[in-house]
Amino acid sequence: MQKQEDEIEIEAKFYLPQLSEIRERLLGMGAILISERTFEINWRFDSSTHALTSAGKVLRLREDNRIRLTYKSAIISPETRKEIEIEVDNSQRVIGLLGALGYQVVATYEKYRETFSWKSTEIVLDELPFGFFLEVEGPSIEKIRKTVEDLGIDWNMRISLSYLEIFERLKRKLQLSFADASFENFAEIEHIHADDLDLQVSPELHRPRSEFDERSD
Repeated sequence: MQKQEDEIEIEAKFYLPQLSEIRERLLGMGAILISERTFEINWRFDSSTHALTSAGKVLRLREDNRIRLTYKSAIISPETRKEIEIEVDNSQRVIGLLGALGYQVVATYEKYRETFSWKSTEIVLDELPFGFFLEVEGPSIEKIRKTVEDLGIDWNMRISLSYLEIFERLKRKLQLSFADASFENFAEIEHIHADDLDLQVSPELHRPRSEFDERSD
């Protein structure tokens, strides 16, 4: 188990109608691809009383080509959070350990992520079963905002909800019966719109056509 340093995470998240245009813009402006499109699974943990969620805290285990246990808590603003992360080598043992400490898996969600670097910021393109998102992380809000504006995205369209919060909102709206946001669970749902998620799309990037039918696993 390798411990990593505690740090302050500063990032902004945006909902997109598709990813191809942003990917083209990133490559066109000289952004560096640092991680190709990778599948990942995330487990979220909480106590039986949902103490972490109630306090705005996150305890998450993520597995892609690495396995990382992460704790986050908001400070100052939704874009600025304290983050403590450790790398581990066995996800099931960590799940068992957290269970012994009183934390259960409350939900899982899957996604594909592609990561770019541009100047002093990291840009990720996320494809979840229910939509496409962009996250920009950097050393300051000012640096992040500059990158977002370079990409032609309206800064005012940023969202503070986590992916699980968006999923829970969608579950209520569409009366979905399943508990986990997996691609398999969403396979029979053909079209999900911004209105279903109660999210806004930046006008500069709006496209009427969805990429969902073009997605490949």
